[in-house]
Amino acid sequence: MENITTGHWIFAGIFAVAFISYLIYSYRKDLNLHKVHYKSGGIQVMLLIVITLFVLFVFKRIM
Repeated sequence: MENITTGHWIFAGIFAVAFISYLIYSYRKDLNLHKVHYKSGGIQVMLLIVITLFVLFVFKRIM
């Protein structure tokens, strides 16, 4: 970690912002197709995955 300079952090920040912006743009562009081809159950699946990962994290910390 001692070799990470300010330039690395700036690049990482710009890259993260650009990547997330592109993901949001792509999702917005395909939103009508998502409504046609996918049922509205994605929120429940995503919530289940997040809860499962959280429980695994908590149990790993305890043991």
